Amino acid sequence: MQVSVHTISDTEGTALLDDGRLVPFDGSVVEASGLRHVRPGQRVSATLDEDAWRLTKMWVVGIGDDQVVR
Repeated sequence: MQVSVHTISDTEGTALLDDGRLVPFDGSVVEASGLRHVRPGQRVSATLDEDAWRLTKMWVVGIGDDQVVR
């Protein structure tokens, strides 16, 4: 799924789902993404922990060791 980054700090952030819900994420999610920086409004691909409704992974297709540019 894709989400829009809503807020971001060094330790946490929130993302906006397409249905209007805000979901939190830890700074470690950005760190693990391989991205140097994300900004509010940026669209990223994401995985959610459906039990807690938290973002558990984010990436941009083609950026990162496990991503293939097509």
